[in-house]
Amino acid sequence: MAAAVLIFLLCLTAGALTVRCEDPYLYYTWNVTYGTLSPLGIPQQVILINGQFPGPTINSTTNNNVVVNVFNNLDEPFLLTWNGIQHRKNSWQDGVLGTMCPIAPGTNYTYRFQVKDQIGTYMYYPTTGLHRAAGGFGGLNVHSRIVIPVPYAQPEDDFYVLINDWYGKSHSELRKMLDSGRTLARPQGVLINGKSGKPDGKGEPLFTLKSGKTYKFRICNVGLRTSLNFRIQGHTMKLVEMEGSHVVQNVYQSLDVHIGQCFAVLVTADQTPKDYYMVASSRFLKGSPLISTAIIRYADGQGVPASPELPKAPVGWAWSLNQFRTLRWNLTASAARPNPQGSYHYGEINITRTFKFANSASKVDGKLRYAINGVSHTNPATPPKFAEYYGIPEKVFKYDVMGVEAAAKISKVSIETNVLNVTFHDFVEIIFENRENTMQSWHLDGYSFFAVAIEPGTWTPEKRKNYNLQDGVSRHTIQVFPKSWAAILLTFDNAGMWNIRSEMRERAYLGQELYVSVYSPRRSLKEEYNLPDNAPLCGVVANLPKPEPYNA
Repeated sequence: MAAAVLIFLLCLTAGALTVRCEDPYLYYTWNVTYGTLSPLGIPQQVILINGQFPGPTINSTTNNNVVVNVFNNLDEPFLLTWNGIQHRKNSWQDGVLGTMCPIAPGTNYTYRFQVKDQIGTYMYYPTTGLHRAAGGFGGLNVHSRIVIPVPYAQPEDDFYVLINDWYGKSHSELRKMLDSGRTLARPQGVLINGKSGKPDGKGEPLFTLKSGKTYKFRICNVGLRTSLNFRIQGHTMKLVEMEGSHVVQNVYQSLDVHIGQCFAVLVTADQTPKDYYMVASSRFLKGSPLISTAIIRYADGQGVPASPELPKAPVGWAWSLNQFRTLRWNLTASAARPNPQGSYHYGEINITRTFKFANSASKVDGKLRYAINGVSHTNPATPPKFAEYYGIPEKVFKYDVMGVEAAAKISKVSIETNVLNVTFHDFVEIIFENRENTMQSWHLDGYSFFAVAIEPGTWTPEKRKNYNLQDGVSRHTIQVFPKSWAAILLTFDNAGMWNIRSEMRERAYLGQELYVSVYSPRRSLKEEYNLPDNAPLCGVVANLPKPEPYNA
């Protein structure tokens, strides 16, 4: 932090001399390996990064350049995505199979991206196969610059809490299940920072607190398919930020954290000095909830154990829907820049185009597939973005194989590469319509969107009168409850090819995802970067000469 401040002051001074300074660089070298751990008490294979499970936390500051050299020491191709990082003009670093060739076993790839004009709580995780079921995930902080005030006092410390469902089988076994046409079904447990704890008073504390001090807890659900409720015994949580946006600071007893979502809360150590449990428990699963605990300890608690009586989780998804309705953008707080983050009046912009996406589950040739509007995505050997950049998309995929108005009934599912062509700078409305009896969670790479509504039933144009057009939170992931719909608004102003996917890995692996090609015909570096020189090539472009680079 001190080095970054020094660089900032030097650049500020040099400004009068017209000397240009780059934003600071952060360098990481990560070795991805297999290891053996016992998250549920039984030894099993996990994925480690530099020997850690979960992986290391990236601590960056707005506008930092992040350089991560990833060495793949697994026996399979591997990719990481930086969930929620917008990668302005740079879908090449997104870490998904539509825009990158995977890192082959025994090789390395260096990701380079800038956390441009962002703050907040994010995460990273694998996108290849079912690797996420084995680990390889971690936290990614983007702190505010010291010259930009945040709407709360500096906390005593900052903790990451990664919560997730967990299976006792290896990622390769789980993948075989999906490939054979079966579902993953119910997970076997829940983890908090890689461990499954029981309220037995045993174990070392995960965090130690000083009485009277306030701490920031960054809570992210990095799981495969299960929404989780998080709470802290005897304490309330003041929500201050979620997925890159400061929010109205409501106080909660517990929070439902859906797959792919992150919350930052302030917790004050204002209770009797002793141990307390953090609790993560499954939501919307049939049968008894899965529960895990971890200990927080007051430094002056003299080892007094936590009470075995755990706070109860809410029941039903109506409670979770009401929680969504309490989430509001803080319109007076600065974000990554000095101007208030609510100064962008998204509710006053005319909608250019509406997309309606309906998820479905069905059998194709006797095997389970998930689809969007009747199209189940499959990844070709050549990333569609590469084919587009090389000017040969017709050799790899067809644009717009999927209709953007969900049919009243999806009776037939086709397996195809699903890429939509969208117009650069269009302001669009996307409706996620969930016709199933299961929870859904959707994520959009490369963008933040405005989450303006979630309601039961079927969407119609008349529902727009219920949209929150004033202070809907700018975020990148949204849940959709059973037999319900969700609406988001955004401007497609980030050139590249970007993934829209189910955050439930089973569903994305079996086809519930698509790509949007946000193409700028100017082919200018002002709007999109060139293919990186170090990018591995694959498929039909592997032996082709690189196209002429974009001009400045």
